[in-house]
Amino acid sequence: MQKMPPKPLAAIVGVAAAAGLLSLTPSFEGTVYQTYRDPVGVLTYCTGATENAQWGKSYSPAECRAQLDRDLSRHAEGVMACIKTPLTTGQKIAFVDLAYNVGVGAVCNSTLARKANAGDMAGACAELSKWTRAGGQVLPGLVRRRAAERELCEGRAKS
Repeated sequence: MQKMPPKPLAAIVGVAAAAGLLSLTPSFEGTVYQTYRDPVGVLTYCTGATENAQWGKSYSPAECRAQLDRDLSRHAEGVMACIKTPLTTGQKIAFVDLAYNVGVGAVCNSTLARKANAGDMAGACAELSKWTRAGGQVLPGLVRRRAAERELCEGRAKS
């Protein structure tokens, strides 16, 4: 059985959240047109992609954009499937960006998801601040990323 391609990001989270994700995620991930090792040693390429990474391979801007679109759509589908409560645009951006960074499984099996599904959105948003470690240490980039996600989640982001 062949895997179906993910739906377009805007069809999953809405146009405003899709635009927010396509701005926020690359601002923290950066885009590199060849494979590299991330801060904890994971083979990575383009805008934080890891799936089927091949050492020494180069990518075009169009390939990286297409990969980001696929990856964000896949992560958005996962988050929207496990968090059943209605979400604001900012909450969608925050939770999908978190999933893009740590994985859908980690988000869906987390206290954040349990609180969101129980209707405790303030508690769910507060959980974002706990996801600042990689390789056992707090990374300043993750602290900044989670603060930005939390502002969006809580509706405090500047437009």
